[in-house]
Amino acid sequence: MITIGLVGKTNVGKSTFFSASTMVDVEIANRPFVTIDPNVGMGYVKSKCVHMEFGVKCNPRNSICIDDFRFVPVKIVDVAGLIPGAHEGRGLGNKFLDDLRKADVLIHVIDASGSTSEEGSPVEPGSRNPEDDILFIENELDEWFFSIVNKDWNKFARTADLSGKDYVDSLLSKLSGLSINKLQIIETLKKANLENLKLMQWSDEDIRRFSKTLRLISKPIVIAANKADIPIAKENISKLKEKHELVIPVSANSELALRKASKNGVIKYIPGEKDFEIIGNITQKQKEALEFIKNKVMDPYGSTGVQDSINAAVFIALKMILVYPVEDERKLTDKNGNILPDALLIKDGSTPRDLAGEIHSDLAKGFLFAIDARKKMRVSEDYKLKMNDVMKIVSTMAKA
Repeated sequence: MITIGLVGKTNVGKSTFFSASTMVDVEIANRPFVTIDPNVGMGYVKSKCVHMEFGVKCNPRNSICIDDFRFVPVKIVDVAGLIPGAHEGRGLGNKFLDDLRKADVLIHVIDASGSTSEEGSPVEPGSRNPEDDILFIENELDEWFFSIVNKDWNKFARTADLSGKDYVDSLLSKLSGLSINKLQIIETLKKANLENLKLMQWSDEDIRRFSKTLRLISKPIVIAANKADIPIAKENISKLKEKHELVIPVSANSELALRKASKNGVIKYIPGEKDFEIIGNITQKQKEALEFIKNKVMDPYGSTGVQDSINAAVFIALKMILVYPVEDERKLTDKNGNILPDALLIKDGSTPRDLAGEIHSDLAKGFLFAIDARKKMRVSEDYKLKMNDVMKIVSTMAKA
């Protein structure tokens, strides 16, 4: 399962974002270091379910289908907030960084209104430049990666070079605790222009370049510009979008309020949508709160941004797609008759054999071919899977 790490300096709304995306109750307060132990919960990526296209009613097993939207689970980890010097152990830095080792992608929650100081204390909106927080977090992560790569480097490089083995495997072994794979190391070496240089020849600058490039590749970041409902945030968000690729306007407080109202039967609301429907009796105060969310968040930004941030992390930053494997390409069922039972997240550019491996290693070992359920035709082994493909895998090995 994909793991999303929530990062950010302390007191910017990470715990609210976490609660809004998982509906797990955590302590939320306007002071530094509320989160000490990591909060772990289940969030979901959201996509239109293909059952609409095929005119069938699905029976999900590994996911949920709500009002024609398929929600596929991902793990979300909210860790302790960072303060400057975290990579040196200041604050809860060492614990924070250790909790992030298994994350596949990061959502950096920032205070887009600039109402949180460098140390995480409340200040007047506009007092802090959100861009500084982005640079600060990136620097802490870069220093953390560098400290891991650089540790005992001379001894490691000498041993790896003299062993005669592929040094990609040596690097992979050294960095295994960061959940890094071989392809990421190969891509990093290429982008850092280090693929033809022996490890003992690397300079300190080379090690730093490798570390930073590896961090960018292995821990991509989506910026969740929180507190977007505060007026000054809109201008700040526009500036941030000019410098950074993935900036999502967010109001975590609004999303949490909507999800609680939906859970209590007050409104009908699908996470990530631009509107909601009042279906229960509400007080004047509740009505005013809902009107504020609609007018100040959903209308100007299109949603509260929480679901959009999760989707961006998985579909854009990680470049994943959803594929629906079936055992009967005509009925779109598994062996038990469940219609479109599973929606699997897989890397864009994967092949049917890769999909077989995601289902079960035996299917990949005995892979023969795949059938596109839309066209009712075989596809070649090197066919590149697309978003919302529905595929039958034919193998000599039965699924375990």
